[in-house]
Amino acid sequence: MNKRQWRTLLLGTATMLAVTGPLFADDATQSEGQSANSPPGFSQAPSPSQPLLGDRGQGEKDRPVLRVRHPRYLLRRGDVIELSFAFVPAFNQIVTIQPDGYITLRGLGDLHIEGKTLPELTQALQAEYSKILQDPVVAVELRDFEKPYFIAGGELEHPGKYELRSDTTVAEAVAVAGGFRQYAKHSQVLLFRRVSDDWVEVKQVNLKKMLGEANLREDLHLRPGDMLFVPKTALAKMKSFVPFVSLQPYFRPF
Repeated sequence: MNKRQWRTLLLGTATMLAVTGPLFADDATQSEGQSANSPPGFSQAPSPSQPLLGDRGQGEKDRPVLRVRHPRYLLRRGDVIELSFAFVPAFNQIVTIQPDGYITLRGLGDLHIEGKTLPELTQALQAEYSKILQDPVVAVELRDFEKPYFIAGGELEHPGKYELRSDTTVAEAVAVAGGFRQYAKHSQVLLFRRVSDDWVEVKQVNLKKMLGEANLREDLHLRPGDMLFVPKTALAKMKSFVPFVSLQPYFRPF
């Protein structure tokens, strides 16, 4: 489905919600001044995703326009990488990113690379190998990787694990999972994103308000491994960070 079709689907949903809005009960919202509860050893939350939409001009400022994004691929555990050295082929190697995010390099030892882009990895390798080689020239190629995915659970028609395509947002992910069930809490879609092996960051997305106002500026882009959960009833409060193990009962089948 192309962008124009997505836009038509979302605006159609917005019109439907605008008509049926009074049927939903008022939502309990979290105060804006509430401070984030950071996990131990985590000093700062990752920067929020860029807005999905932009403005064309003064005359059309109220008309949503899709912003084109081209995010770079971030290396993940299990990815297979080939390193080629132009002048010292003895250092050529194929490595797999280990479960802890490290690779073992010939002549250097372990290096943590999970979360880097290929250009960032190339720069890091050149810096590291400069310690033992004179002006190293390194080429990096991604040989194999796991297809990015997201998990959708809770009050959705078809909860499960789905392939994550580029520029997929929370609203689009809900549509991919079949849309909301009858008693889903549209105003409290929860986005869980891992920030470490033990902790996940939690973001709330009010799709009821966002689609009802036909304003997708706060529609967050998904990242590989993100988890969506749609509750049946409003949750009183949700901490900004929660232990990963606490989510397993909700996403265990996937």
